[in-house]
Amino acid sequence: MHLTGLDFLLWAASFVGQSALLFVLWFRRRAPAFPFFTTYITSNVVRTVALYLVLHFGTRSAYFYTFWSLGIVDTVLQLCVVYEISSRIFRPSGSWAKDVRGSCLWLVGLSIATAAGLSWLADPHTRFWTSALIIRGNLFSAVLMSELFVAMIALSVGAGLAWKPHVVKISEGLGLYSVIDFLIEIGHSFFGVTRGTQTYHDLSQMRIVVYIACTGYWIVTLWRDAPPPRELSDRMSRELSALHVLVGSQLQSLRSRRQW
Repeated sequence: MHLTGLDFLLWAASFVGQSALLFVLWFRRRAPAFPFFTTYITSNVVRTVALYLVLHFGTRSAYFYTFWSLGIVDTVLQLCVVYEISSRIFRPSGSWAKDVRGSCLWLVGLSIATAAGLSWLADPHTRFWTSALIIRGNLFSAVLMSELFVAMIALSVGAGLAWKPHVVKISEGLGLYSVIDFLIEIGHSFFGVTRGTQTYHDLSQMRIVVYIACTGYWIVTLWRDAPPPRELSDRMSRELSALHVLVGSQLQSLRSRRQW
């Protein structure tokens, strides 16, 4: 495959952006709080370099097996990031929120079934079965991730659970990327590659641009400190103090009765 100047620019920008994001995660000490997300970004750096080298110096079959192997790792790590984000939302005190665990499992099962069904029904126009397999696999991953993020947001809103600032920023970037990736994979499946690879190539470049934009968003938002919790107003402070005094007096009254 011939690489254009734009291809080189996008690959280089992706590598630089992800490397900068890794620096931010470690330098600003976000990595210990988000180990799966940090591992996901690290994997993407390795994936970018490996695919570029294999595509440039290796064979077609070598690129296929490298792409699929790293693609499976990428999907697994994305699922781990979804779990990491959901655990921050639905386990604010270390244990799962009431009635959320069952709903999460049900939504995961439904998302997997829907993604598998759509990827099976997809009929991409390709010359080789390997190309069709790649397109269907990418569609499965994109559908699954976009469904999980939408379901997670809907479930958290329904349960009235709060999101921490950095969790919000990671979710916003990865959620937006997942939804756009889903639309791009629909385009890949619809146009295929039998009539040429230009449309497929253009859509792939668009996906890289979106991911670079999300990476830049993460760099800026994760560099910033999370806003401090809001201080209580004077009225609320007085009400809490009065409540504290009332509870103390009630406890003292109960103790006096027990002595009698």
